[in-house]
Amino acid sequence: MKKLLLLFSLLFYSLLSESVVAGATINGVRSWTAPERTRLVFDLSEPVKYKVTRASNSFSLKLLISQSRLKAEIPAFNKHKVISSIATNPLNTKSVEIRFKLKKAVKVKSFQLDPGGRYGYRLVLDLYERERGDKPYKPKAAKKQTRKSHQKQTPAAKVSKQILVKKETKAVKQEQPVPPAATKKMRGRDLVIAIDAGHGGEDSGAKGNNGTYEKDVVLEIAKNLKKLLDKEGGMRGVLVRKSDYYIPLRKRMEIARKHHADFFVSIHADAFPDSSASGSSVYVLSNKGASSEAAHWLAKRENQADLVGGVSLDDKDDVLASVLLDLSQAATRQVSHEVAQMTVRNLRKAGKVHFREVQKAGFAVLKSPDIPSMLVEVAFISNPMEEKRLRDQEHQEKFAQAILAGIRRHFHQAPPPDSWLAMRHKRKIRGRQYVIEPGDTLSEIAQRYQVSLSRLKDLNQLGQNDIRAGQVLKIPAES
Repeated sequence: MKKLLLLFSLLFYSLLSESVVAGATINGVRSWTAPERTRLVFDLSEPVKYKVTRASNSFSLKLLISQSRLKAEIPAFNKHKVISSIATNPLNTKSVEIRFKLKKAVKVKSFQLDPGGRYGYRLVLDLYERERGDKPYKPKAAKKQTRKSHQKQTPAAKVSKQILVKKETKAVKQEQPVPPAATKKMRGRDLVIAIDAGHGGEDSGAKGNNGTYEKDVVLEIAKNLKKLLDKEGGMRGVLVRKSDYYIPLRKRMEIARKHHADFFVSIHADAFPDSSASGSSVYVLSNKGASSEAAHWLAKRENQADLVGGVSLDDKDDVLASVLLDLSQAATRQVSHEVAQMTVRNLRKAGKVHFREVQKAGFAVLKSPDIPSMLVEVAFISNPMEEKRLRDQEHQEKFAQAILAGIRRHFHQAPPPDSWLAMRHKRKIRGRQYVIEPGDTLSEIAQRYQVSLSRLKDLNQLGQNDIRAGQVLKIPAES
């Protein structure tokens, strides 16, 4: 009996020692490049011990992962923005060393993630380009050469060079064209529409039965929408993410605010366990979501000067800050709902609509109190027929056109006072005339100019309500 127990114990310890030697496996390596960083993700079978070391010039890195084995192939990084090459060196049966050659000096942040969604354990390296405030790396030879060149200059040469520089600077100033900002001020500024393609990078969003990822199709629709907006007079689109990388939800709204966006639209593709679910939906912020966001802004206003409608909250007392926030939220939510309503109507032209009315939810990307916003679920990627449409370029453009129509309709009717659209609108009504825009109705035009519908129709000899884009209407004199 003792011999049997001894045999079992020896077998157990041998298996245990083998598992310890084997350790974790590196099953995959992926990367995404965002404007501010490059992210490297190592898929692991379990958590690991690791160490990142950086050369003094920051142009090379070493990643040592202990108790691990490399099972995946390291991808080639040809024409990469930051990484020149990656090489692996199995130090022994217990550790792997991965060496990076870099094109630019970087800062490194590293951390591990627990399993989440369709991913297991992960080791993440974020490579950030050095900021302007950081001291750039300069070879000593370059510094010596600079000193020598200064030593060779005589005092007279230095004085003449300074005079020459002053003359050149003066000439450049005289030849400088009118800054773009001043030109825009004279003609009225363009409206800025921030376009947020949902998910991205490691967050792929929903996946269709045929392998279509939500992050890919919504990015294509977002790019289509930007092209259409840029062709519109007085509007331009700004992509929140331009390619396949992830941006935290609150950061997306910060990007929109940085570009002084007038409106924010987030584009997604819905999913549901029942594959027969189909159609588009449009969401705005719910009352509950607005209340929780108001509490968030009020709580953090002491730490930073957040702007709400151009007014800082950090120096206001609780009551005044709360009132300002409520007013800002009420205005943005009204615009959000109006644009969303018009978008729902136009989405019917692109296909089936899942909800005929605007829906309300507490989505994080809709919570900015100073930028009106909506979230559009263009279709159900879990539905095979709609997945096929989402992949089709023609349907991608149709979805973009429907979203554009909703945005256009609202801002043509109620343009911000300093915008090109507002100035164009003023020019149109000189002599009490109006040029009809796509989506206009006679009743809305009559209401806008505060005249009766019958007087408007009589003056223009209109027998019915049918009108066409580009048609010029005479506006009755105010009574």
